[in-house]
Amino acid sequence: MAVPARDQVARVVHPEPDASASDTDASRAVPAEIEQRSRPTEQPATEAPAADISDDAVGQSAKPKSKTRKRILVGVGAVAALAGIYFGYHYMVIGRYMVTTDDAYVRANNSTMGAKIAGHISKVMVGDNARVGAGNVLFMIDDGDYQLAVESARAKVETQQATINRIGRQANAQESAVEQAQAQLVSAEAAIKRAEADFARQEALSTKGFASKATFDVSQAGRDQAIAAVQGAKAALDAAQTQVDVIKAQKAEAEGQLQELRAALAKAVRDLSFTVVRAPVDGIFSNRIVNVGDYVQPGQRLANVVPIDDVYIDANYKETQLGRLKPGQPVSITVDAVSGRTIKGIVDSLAPASGSVFTLLPPDNATGNFTKVVQRVPVRIHVPFSVARENLLRPGMSVITSVNTKPNPDHIDPISAR
Repeated sequence: MAVPARDQVARVVHPEPDASASDTDASRAVPAEIEQRSRPTEQPATEAPAADISDDAVGQSAKPKSKTRKRILVGVGAVAALAGIYFGYHYMVIGRYMVTTDDAYVRANNSTMGAKIAGHISKVMVGDNARVGAGNVLFMIDDGDYQLAVESARAKVETQQATINRIGRQANAQESAVEQAQAQLVSAEAAIKRAEADFARQEALSTKGFASKATFDVSQAGRDQAIAAVQGAKAALDAAQTQVDVIKAQKAEAEGQLQELRAALAKAVRDLSFTVVRAPVDGIFSNRIVNVGDYVQPGQRLANVVPIDDVYIDANYKETQLGRLKPGQPVSITVDAVSGRTIKGIVDSLAPASGSVFTLLPPDNATGNFTKVVQRVPVRIHVPFSVARENLLRPGMSVITSVNTKPNPDHIDPISAR
Protein backbone atom coordinates (compact mmCIF):
# COMPACT_ATOMS: atom_id res chain seq x y z
CA MET A 1 0.00 0.00 0.00
CA ALA A 2 3.00 2.31 0.48
CA VAL A 3 4.12 2.16 -3.08
CA PRO A 4 1.10 3.80 -4.55
CA ALA A 5 1.43 6.76 -2.12
CA ARG A 6 5.00 7.45 -3.12
CA ASP A 7 3.97 7.27 -6.77
CA GLN A 8 1.41 10.04 -6.24
CA VAL A 9 4.04 12.26 -4.69
CA ALA A 10 6.36 11.60 -7.59
CA ARG A 11 3.69 12.56 -10.10
CA VAL A 12 3.39 16.01 -8.50
CA VAL A 13 7.12 16.63 -8.74
CA HIS A 14 7.81 14.96 -12.06
CA PRO A 15 5.63 14.05 -14.99
CA GLU A 16 4.28 10.54 -15.02
CA PRO A 17 6.64 8.08 -16.73
CA ASP A 18 5.62 5.81 -19.51
CA ALA A 19 3.93 2.49 -18.72
CA SER A 20 7.03 0.68 -19.84
CA ALA A 21 9.18 2.36 -17.11
CA SER A 22 10.67 -0.04 -14.65
CA ASP A 23 10.16 -0.26 -10.93
CA THR A 24 13.64 1.05 -10.54
CA ASP A 25 12.50 4.50 -11.73
CA ALA A 26 9.72 4.49 -9.15
CA SER A 27 12.17 3.75 -6.41
CA ARG A 28 14.36 6.67 -7.56
CA ALA A 29 11.44 9.09 -7.08
CA VAL A 30 11.67 8.82 -3.26
CA PRO A 31 14.98 10.71 -2.94
CA ALA A 32 13.61 13.26 -5.45
CA GLU A 33 10.61 13.86 -3.23
CA ILE A 34 12.84 14.47 -0.26
CA GLU A 35 14.97 16.83 -2.35
CA GLN A 36 11.85 18.66 -3.56
CA ARG A 37 10.68 19.26 0.00
CA SER A 38 14.00 20.84 0.88
CA ARG A 39 13.99 23.27 -2.08
CA PRO A 40 11.47 25.86 -0.71
CA THR A 41 13.95 26.83 2.01
CA GLU A 42 16.68 27.37 -0.60
CA GLN A 43 14.57 29.19 -3.28
CA PRO A 44 14.77 32.79 -1.80
CA ALA A 45 18.52 32.49 -1.66
CA THR A 46 18.67 31.85 -5.40
CA GLU A 47 16.42 34.88 -6.30
CA ALA A 48 18.26 37.56 -4.18
CA PRO A 49 21.34 37.88 -6.40
CA ALA A 50 19.12 38.72 -9.41
CA ALA A 51 17.56 41.67 -7.54
CA ASP A 52 20.97 42.99 -6.52
CA ILE A 53 22.16 42.84 -10.08
CA SER A 54 19.14 44.92 -11.35
CA ASP A 55 19.70 47.65 -8.69
CA ASP A 56 23.32 48.01 -9.66
CA ALA A 57 22.32 48.34 -13.34
CA VAL A 58 19.80 51.11 -12.55
CA GLY A 59 22.34 53.02 -10.49
CA GLN A 60 24.94 52.77 -13.22
CA SER A 61 22.44 54.00 -15.92
CA ALA A 62 21.22 56.91 -13.72
CA LYS A 63 24.68 58.44 -13.43
CA PRO A 64 25.00 59.34 -17.20
CA LYS A 65 21.46 60.78 -17.19
CA SER A 66 22.23 63.12 -14.31
CA LYS A 67 25.38 64.29 -16.05
CA THR A 68 23.43 64.99 -19.28
CA ARG A 69 20.82 66.97 -17.33
CA LYS A 70 23.51 69.06 -15.72
CA ARG A 71 25.07 69.79 -19.08
CA ILE A 72 21.70 70.87 -20.50
CA LEU A 73 21.04 73.15 -17.55
CA VAL A 74 24.48 74.69 -17.84
CA GLY A 75 23.95 75.27 -21.59
CA VAL A 76 20.53 76.84 -21.06
CA GLY A 77 21.96 79.06 -18.34
CA ALA A 78 24.80 80.14 -20.63
CA VAL A 79 22.38 80.92 -23.45
CA ALA A 80 20.15 82.88 -21.07
CA ALA A 81 23.15 84.81 -19.78
CA LEU A 82 24.31 85.63 -23.32
CA ALA A 83 20.79 86.67 -24.27
CA GLY A 84 20.57 88.87 -21.18
CA ILE A 85 23.91 90.47 -22.03
CA TYR A 86 22.87 91.01 -25.66
CA PHE A 87 19.49 92.51 -24.86
CA GLY A 88 20.96 94.61 -22.07
CA TYR A 89 23.63 95.95 -24.40
CA HIS A 90 21.01 96.53 -27.09
CA TYR A 91 18.80 98.43 -24.67
CA MET A 92 21.62 100.62 -23.41
CA VAL A 93 22.92 101.39 -26.88
CA ILE A 94 19.72 101.47 -28.98
CA GLY A 95 16.58 100.34 -27.18
CA ARG A 96 16.27 103.16 -24.68
CA TYR A 97 16.40 105.72 -27.49
CA MET A 98 13.62 104.10 -29.55
CA VAL A 99 10.10 105.51 -29.31
CA THR A 100 7.66 103.00 -30.79
CA THR A 101 3.97 102.92 -31.60
CA ASP A 102 1.73 100.58 -33.55
CA ASP A 103 -0.95 103.26 -33.98
CA ALA A 104 0.44 104.25 -37.38
CA TYR A 105 -1.05 104.07 -40.84
CA VAL A 106 -0.01 104.68 -44.42
CA ARG A 107 -1.64 107.75 -45.96
CA ALA A 108 -1.78 109.48 -49.35
CA ASN A 109 -3.30 112.67 -50.70
CA ASN A 110 -6.11 111.00 -52.58
CA SER A 111 -7.76 113.01 -55.35
CA THR A 112 -11.53 112.77 -55.57
CA MET A 113 -12.81 113.44 -59.06
CA GLY A 114 -16.23 115.02 -59.43
CA ALA A 115 -18.42 116.13 -62.30
CA LYS A 116 -18.40 119.86 -63.09
CA ILE A 117 -21.37 119.71 -65.44
CA ALA A 118 -24.58 117.72 -65.71
CA GLY A 119 -24.96 114.97 -68.24
CA HIS A 120 -24.89 111.25 -68.98
CA ILE A 121 -21.67 109.21 -68.76
CA SER A 122 -20.95 108.12 -72.33
CA LYS A 123 -17.64 106.28 -71.81
CA VAL A 124 -15.40 104.94 -69.05
CA MET A 125 -11.93 105.02 -70.54
CA VAL A 126 -9.90 103.01 -67.98
CA GLY A 127 -10.46 99.94 -65.85
CA ASP A 128 -10.58 99.73 -62.10
CA ASN A 129 -7.24 99.76 -60.23
CA ALA A 130 -5.39 100.79 -63.39
CA ARG A 131 -2.36 103.07 -63.30
CA VAL A 132 -3.03 106.45 -64.89
CA GLY A 133 -0.96 109.55 -65.56
CA ALA A 134 -1.83 113.17 -65.01
CA GLY A 135 -4.02 114.32 -67.90
CA ASN A 136 -5.22 110.88 -68.98
CA VAL A 137 -8.89 110.72 -69.95
CA LEU A 138 -10.97 108.76 -67.46
CA PHE A 139 -14.62 109.58 -68.27
CA MET A 140 -16.54 111.02 -71.22
CA ILE A 141 -19.82 112.89 -70.65
CA ASP A 142 -22.32 113.36 -73.48
CA ASP A 143 -21.32 116.67 -75.11
CA GLY A 144 -24.13 117.19 -77.66
CA ASP A 145 -25.84 120.05 -75.81
CA TYR A 146 -22.54 121.70 -74.98
CA GLN A 147 -21.43 121.63 -78.63
CA LEU A 148 -24.62 123.48 -79.58
CA ALA A 149 -24.05 126.00 -76.81
CA VAL A 150 -20.57 126.73 -78.11
CA GLU A 151 -21.80 127.20 -81.68
CA SER A 152 -24.58 129.54 -80.53
CA ALA A 153 -22.21 131.64 -78.44
CA ARG A 154 -19.71 131.84 -81.28
CA ALA A 155 -22.43 133.02 -83.70
CA LYS A 156 -23.49 135.77 -81.29
CA VAL A 157 -19.92 136.94 -81.01
CA GLU A 158 -19.57 137.10 -84.78
CA THR A 159 -22.83 139.05 -85.11
CA GLN A 160 -21.79 141.55 -82.48
CA GLN A 161 -18.42 141.96 -84.12
CA ALA A 162 -20.17 142.78 -87.40
CA THR A 163 -22.28 145.35 -85.55
CA ILE A 164 -19.16 146.99 -84.15
CA ASN A 165 -17.63 147.09 -87.60
CA ARG A 166 -20.74 148.77 -88.96
CA ILE A 167 -20.70 151.36 -86.20
CA GLY A 168 -17.06 151.98 -86.91
CA ARG A 169 -17.84 152.72 -90.54
CA GLN A 170 -20.65 155.05 -89.43
CA ALA A 171 -18.20 156.88 -87.25
CA ASN A 172 -15.89 157.34 -90.22
CA ALA A 173 -18.78 158.68 -92.30
CA GLN A 174 -19.72 161.07 -89.54
CA GLU A 175 -16.17 162.34 -89.38
CA SER A 176 -16.51 163.21 -93.05
CA ALA A 177 -19.76 164.99 -92.28
CA VAL A 178 -17.95 167.04 -89.65
CA GLU A 179 -15.31 168.01 -92.15
CA GLN A 180 -18.05 169.01 -94.60
CA ALA A 181 -19.72 171.14 -91.92
CA GLN A 182 -16.40 172.80 -91.19
CA ALA A 183 -15.99 173.61 -94.87
CA GLN A 184 -19.47 175.06 -95.05
CA LEU A 185 -18.70 177.22 -92.04
CA VAL A 186 -15.57 178.52 -93.68
CA SER A 187 -17.55 179.27 -96.82
CA ALA A 188 -20.23 181.05 -94.82
CA GLU A 189 -17.64 183.13 -93.00
CA ALA A 190 -16.09 184.15 -96.32
CA ALA A 191 -19.51 185.05 -97.66
CA ILE A 192 -20.26 187.25 -94.66
CA LYS A 193 -17.05 189.16 -95.14
CA ARG A 194 -18.01 189.92 -98.72
CA ALA A 195 -21.55 190.84 -97.69
CA GLU A 196 -20.34 193.15 -94.93
CA ALA A 197 -17.94 194.88 -97.31
CA ASP A 198 -20.70 195.38 -99.89
CA PHE A 199 -23.02 196.63 -97.18
CA ALA A 200 -20.41 199.13 -95.99
CA ARG A 201 -19.93 200.52 -99.48
CA GLN A 202 -23.65 200.82 -100.12
CA GLU A 203 -24.15 202.46 -96.76
CA ALA A 204 -21.49 205.08 -97.57
CA LEU A 205 -22.91 205.79 -101.01
CA SER A 206 -26.43 205.93 -99.65
CA THR A 207 -25.35 208.50 -97.05
CA LYS A 208 -23.84 210.73 -99.74
CA GLY A 209 -26.87 210.18 -101.95
CA PHE A 210 -25.00 208.35 -104.67
CA ALA A 211 -26.84 205.03 -104.24
CA SER A 212 -30.48 204.20 -104.36
CA LYS A 213 -32.47 202.95 -101.42
CA ALA A 214 -33.19 199.65 -103.17
CA THR A 215 -29.52 198.87 -103.69
CA PHE A 216 -28.81 199.64 -100.05
CA ASP A 217 -31.59 197.33 -98.91
CA VAL A 218 -30.30 194.51 -101.12
CA SER A 219 -26.79 194.79 -99.68
CA GLN A 220 -28.19 194.90 -96.14
CA ALA A 221 -30.26 191.74 -96.77
CA GLY A 222 -27.22 190.03 -98.22
CA ARG A 223 -25.24 190.85 -95.10
CA ASP A 224 -28.00 189.47 -92.86
CA GLN A 225 -28.23 186.29 -94.93
CA ALA A 226 -24.48 185.77 -94.67
CA ILE A 227 -24.64 186.16 -90.87
CA ALA A 228 -27.45 183.60 -90.73
CA ALA A 229 -25.49 181.25 -92.99
CA VAL A 230 -22.52 181.42 -90.65
CA GLN A 231 -24.70 180.63 -87.65
CA GLY A 232 -26.28 177.73 -89.55
CA ALA A 233 -22.88 176.37 -90.54
CA LYS A 234 -21.75 176.54 -86.91
CA ALA A 235 -24.87 174.70 -85.77
CA ALA A 236 -24.37 172.05 -88.45
CA LEU A 237 -20.76 171.61 -87.36
CA ASP A 238 -21.79 171.22 -83.72
CA ALA A 239 -24.45 168.67 -84.70
CA ALA A 240 -21.94 166.69 -86.79
CA GLN A 241 -19.42 166.63 -83.96
CA THR A 242 -22.09 165.59 -81.45
CA GLN A 243 -23.15 162.79 -83.75
CA VAL A 244 -19.57 161.59 -83.84
CA ASP A 245 -19.59 161.36 -80.03
CA VAL A 246 -22.90 159.47 -80.14
CA ILE A 247 -21.51 156.97 -82.63
CA LYS A 248 -18.41 156.50 -80.55
CA ALA A 249 -20.56 155.82 -77.49
CA GLN A 250 -22.59 153.29 -79.45
CA LYS A 251 -19.41 151.60 -80.54
CA ALA A 252 -18.13 151.43 -76.95
CA GLU A 253 -21.45 149.93 -75.86
CA ALA A 254 -21.29 147.39 -78.65
CA GLU A 255 -17.73 146.48 -77.69
CA GLY A 256 -18.84 145.93 -74.09
CA GLN A 257 -21.58 143.62 -75.28
CA LEU A 258 -18.98 141.85 -77.40
CA GLN A 259 -16.88 141.21 -74.31
CA GLU A 260 -19.89 139.71 -72.56
CA LEU A 261 -20.58 137.48 -75.53
CA ARG A 262 -16.97 136.42 -75.66
CA ALA A 263 -17.12 135.54 -71.97
CA ALA A 264 -20.23 133.50 -72.65
CA LEU A 265 -18.39 131.77 -75.47
CA ALA A 266 -15.44 131.05 -73.21
CA LYS A 267 -17.79 129.58 -70.60
CA ALA A 268 -19.47 127.43 -73.23
CA VAL A 269 -16.08 126.19 -74.42
CA ARG A 270 -15.04 125.54 -70.83
CA ASP A 271 -18.23 123.60 -70.13
CA LEU A 272 -17.55 121.60 -73.27
CA SER A 273 -14.07 120.76 -72.00
CA PHE A 274 -15.59 119.50 -68.75
CA THR A 275 -17.29 116.72 -70.69
CA VAL A 276 -13.85 115.07 -70.67
CA VAL A 277 -12.81 114.11 -67.12
CA ARG A 278 -9.04 113.77 -66.79
CA ALA A 279 -6.78 112.45 -64.05
CA PRO A 280 -5.40 115.32 -61.93
CA VAL A 281 -2.27 113.43 -60.77
CA ASP A 282 -0.32 110.26 -61.42
CA GLY A 283 -1.67 107.31 -59.47
CA ILE A 284 -4.07 104.38 -59.35
CA PHE A 285 -7.64 104.80 -60.60
CA SER A 286 -10.03 103.22 -58.10
CA ASN A 287 -13.27 103.52 -56.15
CA ARG A 288 -15.37 104.16 -59.28
CA ILE A 289 -19.04 104.64 -58.41
CA VAL A 290 -20.58 105.46 -61.82
CA ASN A 291 -21.14 103.45 -64.97
CA VAL A 292 -21.92 104.18 -68.59
CA GLY A 293 -25.34 105.79 -68.91
CA ASP A 294 -25.49 107.19 -65.39
CA TYR A 295 -26.67 110.80 -65.09
CA VAL A 296 -24.35 112.94 -63.00
CA GLN A 297 -24.82 116.35 -61.43
CA PRO A 298 -22.22 119.08 -60.86
CA GLY A 299 -20.19 118.20 -57.79
CA GLN A 300 -21.09 114.52 -57.81
CA ARG A 301 -18.18 112.21 -56.97
CA LEU A 302 -17.11 109.87 -59.76
CA ALA A 303 -13.96 108.05 -58.59
CA ASN A 304 -10.62 108.45 -56.85
CA VAL A 305 -7.02 108.62 -57.99
CA VAL A 306 -4.55 107.48 -55.34
CA PRO A 307 -0.98 108.83 -55.80
CA ILE A 308 0.60 105.60 -54.61
CA ASP A 309 4.11 106.82 -55.48
CA ASP A 310 3.84 109.65 -52.95
CA VAL A 311 2.67 107.95 -49.76
CA TYR A 312 3.57 108.95 -46.23
CA ILE A 313 2.86 107.71 -42.71
CA ASP A 314 0.87 109.30 -39.90
CA ALA A 315 1.98 107.84 -36.57
CA ASN A 316 -0.18 108.74 -33.57
CA TYR A 317 2.22 108.99 -30.64
CA LYS A 318 1.12 109.51 -27.07
CA GLU A 319 1.65 112.95 -25.61
CA THR A 320 4.05 111.37 -23.13
CA GLN A 321 6.27 110.28 -26.03
CA LEU A 322 6.50 113.61 -27.86
CA GLY A 323 9.18 115.15 -25.70
CA ARG A 324 11.99 113.40 -27.56
CA LEU A 325 10.57 113.57 -31.09
CA LYS A 326 11.97 116.13 -33.52
CA PRO A 327 11.86 116.58 -37.32
CA GLY A 328 14.74 114.89 -39.08
CA GLN A 329 15.10 111.90 -36.77
CA PRO A 330 15.43 108.49 -38.48
CA VAL A 331 12.50 106.09 -38.28
CA SER A 332 12.37 102.32 -38.64
CA ILE A 333 9.11 101.21 -40.24
CA THR A 334 7.80 97.66 -40.03
CA VAL A 335 4.87 96.79 -42.27
CA ASP A 336 2.47 94.06 -41.26
CA ALA A 337 1.93 93.07 -44.88
CA VAL A 338 5.66 92.82 -45.64
CA SER A 339 7.24 90.61 -43.02
CA GLY A 340 10.98 90.51 -42.57
CA ARG A 341 11.71 93.95 -44.01
CA THR A 342 12.36 97.23 -42.24
CA ILE A 343 11.87 100.48 -44.14
CA LYS A 344 13.80 103.59 -43.25
CA GLY A 345 11.97 106.89 -42.97
CA ILE A 346 12.38 110.38 -41.54
CA VAL A 347 10.27 112.40 -39.13
CA ASP A 348 8.84 115.16 -41.29
CA SER A 349 6.76 117.21 -38.86
CA LEU A 350 4.56 117.13 -35.77
CA ALA A 351 0.91 118.14 -35.84
CA PRO A 352 0.06 121.43 -34.08
CA ALA A 353 -2.67 119.75 -32.01
CA SER A 354 -3.99 116.37 -31.01
CA GLY A 355 -6.50 114.54 -33.13
CA SER A 356 -9.39 115.31 -30.79
CA VAL A 357 -9.04 119.05 -31.47
CA PHE A 358 -9.83 118.58 -35.16
CA THR A 359 -12.90 116.41 -34.62
CA LEU A 360 -16.35 117.65 -35.56
CA LEU A 361 -17.33 117.95 -31.89
CA PRO A 362 -14.20 118.65 -29.80
CA PRO A 363 -14.47 117.46 -26.19
CA ASP A 364 -15.33 120.04 -23.55
CA ASN A 365 -13.75 118.99 -20.28
CA ALA A 366 -15.12 122.01 -18.43
CA THR A 367 -18.49 120.33 -17.97
CA GLY A 368 -19.50 117.07 -16.34
CA ASN A 369 -17.22 114.48 -14.83
CA PHE A 370 -13.61 114.39 -15.96
CA THR A 371 -11.53 111.33 -16.73
CA LYS A 372 -8.01 111.96 -17.89
CA VAL A 373 -7.19 110.20 -21.13
CA VAL A 374 -3.75 110.26 -22.69
CA GLN A 375 -4.06 112.10 -25.99
CA ARG A 376 -2.27 111.22 -29.20
CA VAL A 377 -0.64 113.66 -31.59
CA PRO A 378 -0.12 112.76 -35.28
CA VAL A 379 3.50 112.70 -36.41
CA ARG A 380 4.12 112.88 -40.15
CA ILE A 381 6.82 110.47 -41.35
CA HIS A 382 8.36 110.89 -44.78
CA VAL A 383 8.91 107.76 -46.85
CA PRO A 384 11.74 107.88 -49.44
CA PHE A 385 10.54 108.03 -53.01
CA SER A 386 12.63 105.01 -53.94
CA VAL A 387 10.66 102.97 -51.40
CA ALA A 388 7.28 104.50 -52.20
CA ARG A 389 7.60 103.74 -55.91
CA GLU A 390 7.94 100.03 -55.10
CA ASN A 391 4.21 100.18 -54.27
CA LEU A 392 4.63 98.05 -51.16
CA LEU A 393 2.91 100.67 -49.02
CA ARG A 394 -0.76 101.15 -49.72
CA PRO A 395 -2.85 103.85 -48.01
CA GLY A 396 -4.67 102.47 -45.00
CA MET A 397 -2.13 99.77 -44.17
CA SER A 398 -1.04 99.37 -40.54
CA VAL A 399 2.62 99.83 -39.71
CA ILE A 400 4.82 99.94 -36.63
CA THR A 401 7.13 102.93 -36.37
CA SER A 402 10.16 103.29 -34.13
CA VAL A 403 11.83 106.70 -33.95
CA ASN A 404 15.49 106.74 -33.03
CA THR A 405 15.90 109.69 -30.66
CA LYS A 406 19.58 109.07 -30.03
CA PRO A 407 21.67 112.21 -30.63
CA ASN A 408 23.09 111.74 -34.09
CA PRO A 409 25.53 114.07 -35.83
CA ASP A 410 24.13 112.90 -39.17
CA HIS A 411 20.87 114.77 -38.59
CA ILE A 412 18.70 114.78 -41.71
CA ASP A 413 16.72 117.78 -42.89
CA PRO A 414 13.25 116.50 -43.79
CA ILE A 415 12.74 119.21 -46.43
CA SER A 416 15.99 118.47 -48.27
CA ALA A 417 15.31 114.74 -48.01
CA ARG A 418 12.20 115.00 -50.13
